[in-house]
Amino acid sequence: MAKNKQEKRLRTRRGIRKKISGTALRPRISVYRSNKNIYAQLIDDGSGVTLASASSLDDSIASGNGVAIGKAVGLLLAEKAKAASIETVVM
Repeated sequence: MAKNKQEKRLRTRRGIRKKISGTALRPRISVYRSNKNIYAQLIDDGSGVTLASASSLDDSIASGNGVAIGKAVGLLLAEKAKAASIETVVM
């Protein structure tokens, strides 16, 4: 059993990475939500590179409630993915 929240979170992440692996054509999507911001990345696990990323800290995202900001981050990541010729992701 995990001793604290961080160990539990790291154990969960290791389990997910064992089962799900992203490639350059079909990257893994990673979403992290902190108390103030939301971050999303498209990751190629084969080469260990982040292909596209978006967060609520970007200048193009206006302030608003959590749902609106999350939607804006998702749309921004989708635009960046299309620009990088990525059509599908692994979740």
